[in-house]
Amino acid sequence: MSYVREVPQSEATGLLKELYDADVASKGAIQNYTRAVSLRPAIIRGWRAITAAIGEHQDKRRYELITTFVASKLRCAY
Repeated sequence: MSYVREVPQSEATGLLKELYDADVASKGAIQNYTRAVSLRPAIIRGWRAITAAIGEHQDKRRYELITTFVASKLRCAY
């Protein structure tokens, strides 16, 4: 049971529908962070822009290594 109110895929419209559709097209499912922030789709769009800007200046392997390192330092098990 979720404690965060989410917009179901069947009720998504406009930008949120576009973001949900993009998740399904690229990942095969709607990502948890997309669902968690579904009431504020502009935040999702902004987050994706930030991560794309960070990632465009390094190869995928380095980006993933940095992500894994930071997650371990934050003790993130997700």
